[in-house]
Amino acid sequence: MADIGIGIVGGGYMGKAHSVAMSAVGAVFDTRLRPKLEMIAATSAASAQSYARAYGFRRATDDWLALVEDAQVEAIVIASPQDTHRQIAEAAFALGKPVLCEKPLAATLIDARAMIAAAEGAGVVNMTGFNYIRTPASQFVRRILADGTIGEIRWFRGEHTEDFLADPETPFNWRCAGRANGNMGDLAPHPINAALALMGPIARVMGEVRTVVTDRPGGRVANDDHAQIMCQFASGVMGHIYSSRVSTGRKMGYAYEITGSKGAIRFDQEDQNAVWLYLAEGPEATRGFRKILTGPAHPDYAPFCQGPGHGTGYQDQIIIEAKDFLTAIDTGQPVFPTFRDGLEVAEVVEAVFRSADRGTWVDVEEVRDAT
Repeated sequence: MADIGIGIVGGGYMGKAHSVAMSAVGAVFDTRLRPKLEMIAATSAASAQSYARAYGFRRATDDWLALVEDAQVEAIVIASPQDTHRQIAEAAFALGKPVLCEKPLAATLIDARAMIAAAEGAGVVNMTGFNYIRTPASQFVRRILADGTIGEIRWFRGEHTEDFLADPETPFNWRCAGRANGNMGDLAPHPINAALALMGPIARVMGEVRTVVTDRPGGRVANDDHAQIMCQFASGVMGHIYSSRVSTGRKMGYAYEITGSKGAIRFDQEDQNAVWLYLAEGPEATRGFRKILTGPAHPDYAPFCQGPGHGTGYQDQIIIEAKDFLTAIDTGQPVFPTFRDGLEVAEVVEAVFRSADRGTWVDVEEVRDAT
């Protein structure tokens, strides 16, 4: 067992989640590396000190570079806005320090590729923060697919739907400005990441991207509210992805359906401790989807609770993520999703924008070939 000093850049929503996760992960998973909350950085000294007191960090700073360069900070979590990710990551990699970076990986493809070059040039552990795919339920689904339980895959449908901007009277805020803060930068990466994790590479897309509410109290919306994506996977399987921040009634609609030749799967994050599985077995009269409640038999569940059906929650996903990050550092082996996996999501997002602009199918390879 060994201590490792953790520095977190950003103390807001995700900064808090990562701080709590790093505090708990050693006890939950009995990790060989035990995080010490060494330093937290925020935009002002006062807010940094406030976060440090609340989350249990030894020190605070309003200078992220001071955090990165501090000798007691041995691994870094980036939980700050997308346009800051590249600078922080490059500085960390130059010093040989591992980085867990929140999604989306960067504000632009150029920045994302530069971050990967820095990470791989330094040979340093790197991860992108896609946490929803880490639920015990979704990890179990990945096993089902790998085992061929539902046969040859024929169809995929994924979504991430929420309603935090469904009301036209909700005031203009930071999410309404800048392409990286819109639906395609904020929500769409999650179902795209799920599609890639469950189904493999996406070969081409046909996308439609729209702003539903163009004017809000306090400003004009400058990015998208929702998008629909037809896609074809490299395997030849067809699929569809929908993402929205104006989907009335939906709070955490990270969901997917997968149809195979011998069965089907359904999952919805609003009921994140259940997988619905259909197997084409037995008499037709008794066939139907059955609800499987997650429990100790499913990946990464038992360390939280010994009781089947008792369930895990959102914060537990971040703790699992912290465990994976520490495992990658400890073993020196990459753990999904790396920065390259984050870039793959960003390339699909860019292909969707190009498709929406042209009104045609776009090969994702076109984006990869662009420099």
